[in-house]
Amino acid sequence: MPYSLFLSIAAATVWLAACTSTPRPLATVPSVDLDRYYGRWYEIARLPNRFQAMCVSDTQATYRAEGSAVAVVNQCRTATGRIEQADGIAKVVAGSRGARLKVSFFRPFYGDYWILDLDPDYRWVLVGEPGRQYAWILAREPKFDAATQTALLARAAELG
Repeated sequence: MPYSLFLSIAAATVWLAACTSTPRPLATVPSVDLDRYYGRWYEIARLPNRFQAMCVSDTQATYRAEGSAVAVVNQCRTATGRIEQADGIAKVVAGSRGARLKVSFFRPFYGDYWILDLDPDYRWVLVGEPGRQYAWILAREPKFDAATQTALLARAAELG
């Protein structure tokens, strides 16, 4: 009896550890009006990543319609003052109503671009991807109010 109790406790511990270590799936906003989303966005915050390691300021992204796809232009200023630019293309994931895109800066490789939270007036957006390795807070203006930024950082932390 004590041995079976030990096995039951061990099994329950393993099961609970698996449950708590598996993050819940990310949800996107229900839909995005891409015509309203197009235009310039300024980076307010991001999770550090290798492909933006050289960016120190003035990071922005511009989106525009290009046929059935979305043209993407990302740029930033480096420590030497040079402007770095990356041109890409995004495709809307079928059935996502514009909330999930696949973006490529080096075809044929595509990464996820999911809109996790979006201001009703399209003034700010929280972008991420299901692996939770990348996340950005973008805004229409380069300066952002501290209260909204704090709330969005908390929302990003809540999502994992």
